[in-house]
Amino acid sequence: MFKPKVPTMPQPTGRITPPTIVEPTAVVQHTPQNPTPLVAPTPAARPTVQLTPGAVVALVGGGATVVLVVGAVLVSMLLAVAITGVSVAICALVIRSLIASDNQHR
Repeated sequence: MFKPKVPTMPQPTGRITPPTIVEPTAVVQHTPQNPTPLVAPTPAARPTVQLTPGAVVALVGGGATVVLVVGAVLVSMLLAVAITGVSVAICALVIRSLIASDNQHR
């Protein structure tokens, strides 16, 4: 009853194909007699970037705006952490006061 019964498969369920025999073949490497030298392609001529005074002012203004926005976000996150810390400290003081007053009344 407690012995496991291993199922046996009297006949295969799929198609039976005979095993294929793979015969090794010789590998012959052919080297060319006159190798041609590789020529590096010439890079395409790119136009130079010319910054006008208006473009320089726009870049400086955009960079300053990004710095100010990132700074404001970081300061607000620091302020949120500080407010959370202060509120947790106040809660700890209130709980300690309640526990101390409870022990005095007993």
